[in-house]
Amino acid sequence: MKLTGADIICECLLEQGVDTVFGYPGGAALNTYDALYKYSDKIKHILTAHEQGASHAADGYARSTGKTGVVITTSGPGATNIVTGLATANIDSIPLVAITANVNLDQLGRDSFQEVDIVNITKPITKGSYLVTKAEDLASTLRMAFKLAGSGRKGPVLVDVPKDITSTVTEFTPLEPEQPKPGEIANPDSIERVQELIRKARRPMIYAGGGILSADACDVFKQFAELIDAPVCCSLMGLGCLPASHRLCIGNIGMHGGYETGMITAACDLIIAVGARFSDRVAGDRDRFGEQAKIVQLEIDRAEINKNVKVDEYVLGDAKLILQELVKGMEQQEHNVWLAKIDEWKHHFDDASKPYSEYPFPEDIIEAVNELKADDDIIATDVGQHQMWVAQYAKIETRKTLLTSGGMGTMGFGMGASIGAQVSHPDKRVFLFTGDGSFHMNLNELVTMKSYDLPVIVLVMNNTVLGMVRQWQKLFYGNRFSQTDPHRATDFVKLANAFGVEGMRITKTEEIKPVIEKALAMNTTVVIDCQISPDANVLPMIPPGKTVNEIVTEM
Repeated sequence: MKLTGADIICECLLEQGVDTVFGYPGGAALNTYDALYKYSDKIKHILTAHEQGASHAADGYARSTGKTGVVITTSGPGATNIVTGLATANIDSIPLVAITANVNLDQLGRDSFQEVDIVNITKPITKGSYLVTKAEDLASTLRMAFKLAGSGRKGPVLVDVPKDITSTVTEFTPLEPEQPKPGEIANPDSIERVQELIRKARRPMIYAGGGILSADACDVFKQFAELIDAPVCCSLMGLGCLPASHRLCIGNIGMHGGYETGMITAACDLIIAVGARFSDRVAGDRDRFGEQAKIVQLEIDRAEINKNVKVDEYVLGDAKLILQELVKGMEQQEHNVWLAKIDEWKHHFDDASKPYSEYPFPEDIIEAVNELKADDDIIATDVGQHQMWVAQYAKIETRKTLLTSGGMGTMGFGMGASIGAQVSHPDKRVFLFTGDGSFHMNLNELVTMKSYDLPVIVLVMNNTVLGMVRQWQKLFYGNRFSQTDPHRATDFVKLANAFGVEGMRITKTEEIKPVIEKALAMNTTVVIDCQISPDANVLPMIPPGKTVNEIVTEM
């Protein structure tokens, strides 16, 4: 059949099972948006306040559903405004397809109005970035983009479509989406060697990363962890791969992980990294990280093997397939003495009392949310101290219910991500923990939440400072607080009201639970100004480039 390029975009989206897209229109994208109008009964479009918000919303949609997110923008600034969103998705391996508009083909390279070479701008931060120069290539390019985004190590792909391509009529033949080919392990001989290392280990640990969630391998991962009876220490991206209440789930590992996860790393005799990349926030001193242990890496991306930490064995392939092979023929292991020692480390600071504060404690706010939310409700975060407090105290019981920017550390991520999650899960509640610094970056997306009546509860951990950077200034820069006390006078309750949403405030410990309960009962967008101390710190903390032996437990 004959269709315009704009109609072909919509048909390809439907082929791929896409029912929701996020974006913002503009001149070069008018044909595409005209087609979206005609397809509005099949494809829901969420209009955000800014293209960056749209890219983060598509990301949050992908993280919370496991599907590929889609963002659509116009040319020039519309395209460049999603660069941060693409970089965020890329480093965290989130499947995303960005469809950007551009000027007509004959205007490319002439510095035309709102023209930019978005393909070359985004090549370093995508799995692939393509300019469509022939209308007959549009469908095949879009199909390739979805295949690339959702296969192997997942990630974002950009397709740039000049305006005249979207108006050109060409032949379109519908196709069923290409089904993923069965995975394979590149070095299957390594399975037996890894199993033997597990049998010999007396103090094993599992370092669990986001690759487990990306591979939809949580069930077999739980089976594997229970079979080898090993404690599970999660990267920020790995939280939720095993329920927080599980006896083997120890919690977050790395710079702001618990004392016990640091001690496990320093005392174990075998580290099994599953879908994790030994980032600097986990392996601070890469030469000394787990130096006493054998290290095994289960990884889909060959480039990650021995990139940050030298390993003794590795298995290259899809995490689910690797774990399925490892449990075959593996006998039940028991490590009661080792797990008992870990339990002692867990309670190392039990006798420590909280210092007096006239402010509510951040952990009390998070623990109130733990108590009031359902296990499958979703927590999103921005980046900073509040993010690390969530990693330490939030009880993530269900996979894909923690949405956070791991590798890029993108302040402003949370508003868009929570929109994407709430749109895709209307039957769940979404809680966004943000800081006043992060919230100021993309607070304009409150208008999106209001426009679509999204019942997100936004908890602003308001310490009036840029808390994490200020904490580093305390520790490493002699309390020289350069530009981390911005003296902003924003009234978050009045701000919320100006956007037409509910605003509330927590100033005392006894207000925490009643305010959050009231917010939940409203079943609408609510902003809660949580006034915490500017001197609240994220502890413990292993300084950058150090080990657990240099852990900071008080400031």
